[in-house]
Amino acid sequence: MIQLKDCDRVWINVNLATFDPAVSDPYGLKHHCALGIHNGRIARIDPMSEVTATRLPYDVIDGHNGWLTPGLIDCHTHLIFGGHRAQEFELRLKGVPYEQIAAQGGGILATARATRVRSKEQLIKSALPRIKALTTEGVTLIEIKSGYGLNLTDEIKMLEVAKELRNRHSVKIINTLLVANALPPEYAGRTDEYVDMICQQLIPELAEKKLAEAVDVNCENVAFTMTHKARIFQAAIDHGLPTKCHAEQFKENGGASLAAQMKALSCDHLQHISEQGIVDMAESGSIAVLLPGSYYFMRSQTVPPVELLRQYQVPIALATDTNPGTSPLASIRMMMNMGCIFFELTPAEALAGVTINAARALGIADHYGSLEEDKVADFCLWDIDHPNELAYQLGHCPLRQRVVDGVITDVRQ
Repeated sequence: MIQLKDCDRVWINVNLATFDPAVSDPYGLKHHCALGIHNGRIARIDPMSEVTATRLPYDVIDGHNGWLTPGLIDCHTHLIFGGHRAQEFELRLKGVPYEQIAAQGGGILATARATRVRSKEQLIKSALPRIKALTTEGVTLIEIKSGYGLNLTDEIKMLEVAKELRNRHSVKIINTLLVANALPPEYAGRTDEYVDMICQQLIPELAEKKLAEAVDVNCENVAFTMTHKARIFQAAIDHGLPTKCHAEQFKENGGASLAAQMKALSCDHLQHISEQGIVDMAESGSIAVLLPGSYYFMRSQTVPPVELLRQYQVPIALATDTNPGTSPLASIRMMMNMGCIFFELTPAEALAGVTINAARALGIADHYGSLEEDKVADFCLWDIDHPNELAYQLGHCPLRQRVVDGVITDVRQ
């Protein structure tokens, strides 16, 4: 086992919120530690009582009793899109229902039109400020969904943009193909043909090009039957892609149970999920991703059944759901605060929701989401007295360092 003196760099005088399941505390707390990295991974965690100058390498950073947490993970976003929907926001404030707005050409189809006409570079330029807003709060990994192209060409374009964003910013990005998000107008009255295109062309081509790491099926959209959705889930599985779903945001419809039967990584939203749906998720190991931003922005009245999720031991993740229509919010720490205020999560649950459970929701918890030896060295150093401050205080960000693959990045980017 590698020793501290053999590490590339060591942080000393730090406290850790590890979220290591072997530590019984809800945060996985370890006080007064040294953490060493080697080849981009966490190589050694020792108590400071065992550390002497002769046991340290040349490159040492004194944390001055600050706190290290895993790098924050935003596991559900739609942050690549064209245009905005501020006019719809104003209409909803005047009492115009979303259904009427959509019937008049608004909603997802409005964003699809704006996304289709923008070039890759235009989409990259508009997405970068949203990414910056997240990373300046400590986010080191973001999941980005497509879903606003609604055809083969533009879905590929969106995922190629997401791939290019990895080269433009010090953040890791996981691409997810979102399908059944809406029925495009060119397929009006031909839903079966559109599903054929998804299953026989879109998913196979993206799998071959390795442009998507997962497929998210929107189980909310009434334009598609459960039979359609089951076909899409199976097509993804047949092409080696893990699945996720949007489910039960507006009403209970069995989407989470279907996704759980398909061994989906996560089921997201879940404000109206039934107890049976939670049981199915618990049996399949699916993660619950709660999205307080859309709950807030849509002025929803029904909260997800958090107590039932706890009862059946379904891990809870949180994410921004950054999108132009229902959650134009790019603040992961605001989601932590909202999760506590609106959904009555504890601050420990909120931080777990954007670290270890977010990693589980993306199927990457073997490498990310906690401070454990041999995991990837993505973490943050905070000037705080306790990690509960991260869900408590907004407006001021106490982030001192953001580390990705062991490299200290500019916290302003």
